[in-house]
Amino acid sequence: MSYISFEKNQLVNLEFALEQELLRSNRAGGYSSTTITGCNTRKYHGLLVVPQARLDQDNHVLLSALDETIIQHNEAFNFGLHMYPHGNYEPKGHKYLREFTAEPIPKITYRVGGVVLSKEMIFAKTESRILIRYTLLDAHSKTTLRLKPFLAFRNVHNLTRANYDANTKYQSIKNGASWQLYQNYSPLYFQISKVNDYTHVPDWYYNIEYIREKERGFPYQEDLLVPGFFELELKKGESVIVSAGLEEKEPGRFKQQFNTEIKKRIPRNNFENCLFNAAEQFIVKSTDKTALMAGFPWFGTWGRDTFIALPGITLTRNDEQSFKAVLNTMINSMQGPFFPNFNRKNPETYAAVDAPLWFFWTLQQYHIIGGKSKKIIWKDYGKILTNILNTFREGTVNNIHMLENGLLYAGNNGQALTWMDVVSNGKAITARDGLAVEVNALWYNAIRMALDFAADAGDKKFVEQWESLPMLIQKSFVEVFWDAEKSRMADVVKDNKADYSVRPNMLLAVSLPYSPLNDETKSAILNTVRSELLTTRGLRSLSPKNPKYKGILWGNQEERDQAYHQGTVFPWLIDHFAEAWLNLQGKSALTFVKELYHNFEEVMYVRGLGTISEVYDGDPPHEGRGAISQAWNVAALLRLRFIIQQNQ
Repeated sequence: MSYISFEKNQLVNLEFALEQELLRSNRAGGYSSTTITGCNTRKYHGLLVVPQARLDQDNHVLLSALDETIIQHNEAFNFGLHMYPHGNYEPKGHKYLREFTAEPIPKITYRVGGVVLSKEMIFAKTESRILIRYTLLDAHSKTTLRLKPFLAFRNVHNLTRANYDANTKYQSIKNGASWQLYQNYSPLYFQISKVNDYTHVPDWYYNIEYIREKERGFPYQEDLLVPGFFELELKKGESVIVSAGLEEKEPGRFKQQFNTEIKKRIPRNNFENCLFNAAEQFIVKSTDKTALMAGFPWFGTWGRDTFIALPGITLTRNDEQSFKAVLNTMINSMQGPFFPNFNRKNPETYAAVDAPLWFFWTLQQYHIIGGKSKKIIWKDYGKILTNILNTFREGTVNNIHMLENGLLYAGNNGQALTWMDVVSNGKAITARDGLAVEVNALWYNAIRMALDFAADAGDKKFVEQWESLPMLIQKSFVEVFWDAEKSRMADVVKDNKADYSVRPNMLLAVSLPYSPLNDETKSAILNTVRSELLTTRGLRSLSPKNPKYKGILWGNQEERDQAYHQGTVFPWLIDHFAEAWLNLQGKSALTFVKELYHNFEEVMYVRGLGTISEVYDGDPPHEGRGAISQAWNVAALLRLRFIIQQNQ
């Protein structure tokens, strides 16, 4: 039995089966994603979703779906499944589903009468190509396989409608056909390893619905073009391979490529290997740069997310090469002291005050996890670190500057410069301009880290310029943020007014390598975090005791924006909590910390199979929400695994 598998009674239950999603990305920046039934429930789903360089560099859905039909004795059994208005599903192919397994690659088995057909899918690691292998496991009479491709040719964020601009013509290629619905799109080359018959009968399928978009309050219906269908005879025990990509290939080589691609895969046969697989999927490489995607299917490259995720995604897997390559990409994209947020579709933005400070923490992890010497790290990155600190100290855009008491002020009225950065209708939901507690914890840690590494490298000039600051910052930090009566820290202070909402941001003042707090204060903070914020899926963004708390992330865009940082659980904080807890409690806390880690194994079998969702509800049972797979969440678990190993 595969580590991740589902049986007939689960597969035919659409309420259950449509919640379970597959995601496979590649180093070229594209991905393939659908549900275990093959029915797309998001506009972001598609078998071949790839960047289009001549359009906008964003991902585009070319091949949305592929319906299979088995024909015996002139009777057709269609295995496809699409949702249409009023909750109607056609052609109801899920009733033929018998088994799904994920090891070593996704495999679906169909049964109708005496026919048993398996379908295995693999997304090429370095090129834009989906390969699907069909095997006729059993049959007692002549069997024909019909394949019907559904084409979209549109940006992942948009939907398409039937139109007269679409080029419905085709080009005949070896064992297949190619289509290019619109100018500037790459043609889609659809080929089969076996000689087949293609019938060109272009037809639009109207009002296919995506239930997840409907739930999120977005447009949720589109029309897809089926250009025609392919037919070929299959014999019992025979396999054929379908290829859909951006280049024509020799069909005789599909079998070899399919087997070669399988050998490249880490088996998803346990919890750790699922995490390793998930981690690798975030690394995107091109000829001139390597980037880390913040999440799939709709996130781009974010400076903050990159630095928080990078050590866990790369260094815990001994991938120093990718670690350094991603750092170089981020450094080459800097503007002054700032790193970019980049969403492919939108221009880069440089507003995050904490991203440059997380860069220091990332380099600390390079030393701790990667074993790189402080001297070499300072030699390679010291000038950049010095520039960030000097610019923040002297003052820069967005009202970022150091006060006389050494603390770092950031933001103008209502600006969202921290990780709690949701803006709805032009207004920040959690406006944290002023003195934010985690920003100043990161500021203190950054200065202490730089002094430590600079001293090791013999940079006396830097040490002389900065060595007097940590003591001042430490004193001011406690005076400004700590309230002994409340036994917690202010989340943000502005105009001498403190917001003592219980949020996880104060945790970073405890968990970072250099903390301005004593053990008694650390203990009080951790106890509050554990009692009010800790869940089996990470930390809540706001205590349930707060009247603004929202325990379920549900509704339209505005409703979800209002709830996103008001109680929603973020897994990326779990390693920071565990590390802080271990540092304070010692190895006696190891059993508890291991439990925090292993709690996540059960999510391998739900929603984004083999990975961690973007966020989870604050209320039990903590349902997964948002993006299918999020980099800093996977990274947190891999770093937590490393922390556990170091403490055993």
